[in-house]
Amino acid sequence: MYLAEARNFATRQQCLLFAVAAARKTDDRVTFARPLCCRKPLTNKGHAVVTGAEGPVRGRMTRFIFIIAILVVCLCAVVARAGTQVNVTQEHNNPSRDGVYVDAAFTSSAAMNLTRDLNFNGTISGAVYAQPLYIEGGPNGPMIITVTELNNVYALDATTGLPIWSRTDIGPPVPTTPCGGFNPTGITGTPVVDLTSRRLFFDAVINTSPNKHFIYSLDVDTGVTTPGWPVDVNATASYNGINFVSLAQEERGGLALVNGIVYVSYSGYVGDCGIYHGWVVGVDINNPSNVMAWATTATGGGIWGHGGVASDGTNMFVVTGNTFNTGGNWMGGEAIIRLQAGPTWTGQPTDYWAPPNWFSLDNTDTDLGGVSATVVDVPGATPSQLVLALGKDSNAYLVDRNNLGGITSPVAQANVAGINRGTSAVTYHTSQGTYVGFHNDAGTIRAYKITPTNPPTITFAWSMSQTGRGSPWVTTTDGASNFIVWVAGVAGDQRLHAYDGDTGAVIYAGGGANELMTGTRQWNTGIAARGRIYFGADNKIYAFSLPAGTPTPTPTASPTPTATSTPTATATATATATATASPTATATATASGSPTPTPRPTPTARPQATPRPRPTPPPRPTL
Repeated sequence: MYLAEARNFATRQQCLLFAVAAARKTDDRVTFARPLCCRKPLTNKGHAVVTGAEGPVRGRMTRFIFIIAILVVCLCAVVARAGTQVNVTQEHNNPSRDGVYVDAAFTSSAAMNLTRDLNFNGTISGAVYAQPLYIEGGPNGPMIITVTELNNVYALDATTGLPIWSRTDIGPPVPTTPCGGFNPTGITGTPVVDLTSRRLFFDAVINTSPNKHFIYSLDVDTGVTTPGWPVDVNATASYNGINFVSLAQEERGGLALVNGIVYVSYSGYVGDCGIYHGWVVGVDINNPSNVMAWATTATGGGIWGHGGVASDGTNMFVVTGNTFNTGGNWMGGEAIIRLQAGPTWTGQPTDYWAPPNWFSLDNTDTDLGGVSATVVDVPGATPSQLVLALGKDSNAYLVDRNNLGGITSPVAQANVAGINRGTSAVTYHTSQGTYVGFHNDAGTIRAYKITPTNPPTITFAWSMSQTGRGSPWVTTTDGASNFIVWVAGVAGDQRLHAYDGDTGAVIYAGGGANELMTGTRQWNTGIAARGRIYFGADNKIYAFSLPAGTPTPTPTASPTPTATSTPTATATATATATATASPTATATATASGSPTPTPRPTPTARPQATPRPRPTPPPRPTL
């Protein structure tokens, strides 16, 4: 009875009090050996007395063992209760964008028998390019959060797939976009959740006059808009005399949340039309009137990768694409950029890197920034704290993230046999070394090792043919073993696939008829949580389960990159954008498509999602 009760206590203090109470119910007096630091006799009427270093045991030893068992059981229960909450709050699970999920259920033998949960409803409305999120700890139980190009936001029950709340009133999406973007375009980039305030942040394009980007904050448990939000990016973001113009800017990268600031990256639309820039906009989540920004000085330089902004916990990293009309003067394109809080940028060589042939890459539209930045740590290498860029030139580049170096050769470079664009990479550490992996345009999922040498080098590990252009993700049972690389054949065979992280051997080949998905979109990636994989597609969130059910995963987090020190160079280009107008769009949109500030509706739970008519699929752009 006591052991069963001990498992229910929420704190260690409650556990100890329970153990003392249990001891008081006995007539035994127990004396046992203890360390020198604890030699002072402990007395308390009617329960255990400790005397001397090797005092005799009086009474029944089984009673003593019983009390100790209560303590152990309670302590274990408390530790488990405090450490097992699982949350996927952002693109690729971690600020580094490593894409690693620690889940004890994902052994190779279990993964090869993955099946789709046919009882999971998952009905939503709109095309999906954003990764779903998984949030626990709220009053409604575990939730899947997803967003669509119709500017719809959904919180679904993570077990049943039925709606907990939804927001379909954010505002009308833009029906057509320049060049060849998504039609319609609404919410494209993966949101981010702040667990402390339990708020969800995302960027939405709203069809107003003119069209505008708005950064929203919603209560993740109810969907209610946070007072003072959304932030009108047109009205608040500027950098060195350049004003943000929503009509020319696409937001496809995942949002990042670092030390109380939410960061949003922007590119242009497919086809490089219009006067766009690569932008990173930062909003203080506790003071949304405090908006700062950085932009490429030249036209172009979009931040195209699905992962958006990566971080080592202190600094932010983005990779930019080709720029225009530079006259051979570097102005922010074809580069890895390191930003400090704000964002601010020093303009010093420590905070940017571009290859010596950057101008040639510009002239051939061979974007370095085809894939979002990935923070990579390589124990034993010199330097060991790196950042990865993968480009349309079929090369992988590694740069010292403590000193990017300016326009110079990288720390390591290798041809990786295929164009990379629009996606996110992964990085993981096994007993055999440190890997980076990606899914390229050549229709292969590839992995390379980073050697722990001075300097590190990039060496081929394995490659497997895989149709589509999805962003991979990785599962591991404990953060040290059983690494599995997953990818979806988006716009290909539309199935999940899994490969051994060290060898590339096929672990899961897509399942049977029930495991076939429809409406999967390029660049997209899945998540792992509680023995399940979730993947977003047009009008549907899919859930896949392991045969053992949904056990509580090991709460060990994937390795956190070592924070990079901020350089001491004097900032030469600090953004000081100030809000000049209150947001013109809020949670409610009128029938005419012009968002109005009030009232803010309180969403209500629905027994079942009713999808809108499925939109005509947009053309699949190439970048």
